[in-house]
Amino acid sequence: MENTDKLAVLIDADNAQPSIVDGLLSEIANYGTASVKRIYGDWTSPSLKGWKEVLLEHSIQPMQQFAYTKGKNATDSAMIIDAMDLLYTNNFNGFCIVSSDSDFTKLASRIRESGLLVYGFGEKKTPSPFVSACDKFIYTEVLRAKSDEEGSAIAKKSSGELRRDAKLVNLLRNAVNTSSDDSGWAQLGPVGSNIAKQSPDFDPRNYGYGKLGELVTATKLFDIEERQVGGTHSKILYVRDKRHK
Repeated sequence: MENTDKLAVLIDADNAQPSIVDGLLSEIANYGTASVKRIYGDWTSPSLKGWKEVLLEHSIQPMQQFAYTKGKNATDSAMIIDAMDLLYTNNFNGFCIVSSDSDFTKLASRIRESGLLVYGFGEKKTPSPFVSACDKFIYTEVLRAKSDEEGSAIAKKSSGELRRDAKLVNLLRNAVNTSSDDSGWAQLGPVGSNIAKQSPDFDPRNYGYGKLGELVTATKLFDIEERQVGGTHSKILYVRDKRHK
């Protein structure tokens, strides 16, 4: 079913690269409709030339903010003020904050306190407090890998590499065990929901896999079973920790 959530997309031009724009808007479309698309920066600066070339094509509204004082980020302040103004209109179901700057941590928390969803987008260098303040955080390296001239797609990690990643293994096992029935089997959907609650920045694409089921299978730590849904042709994927007795 199509997601009809209305989203406000706010981009920090100083802390995001224009090469992500196609992947960014495609990803946002998975969560709802970008009703507002704004990007903030000092457009008199030559450093934003790359962004200026893609704004018109994607109908992103540039918001001018002069750098009043050297060393102080006036762009962040303008973006936060606009976000609060948009929040008070009660016209949106969620916000997409595109930046790798920790200055937006409090903003993300405040928006969530109002009951709205917050999707963060930033590079892997993004400080963990901002990542944790979002409902979901997507690393822009994944978006850039789709169609980036600067690099290739993220390489798939081998089964051995995945199993050596203690954080990943614990995250998957905890989610499966929490979502499982008495026999140890869990539907993949609830497992994914549990993972999202534990780790906003979890994404199978960070490991080179397109879907959660592919990643879980690749670890070789879980039994996998496809089950028919009633009398339909639909199938649901079930997983179980191989250690389950």
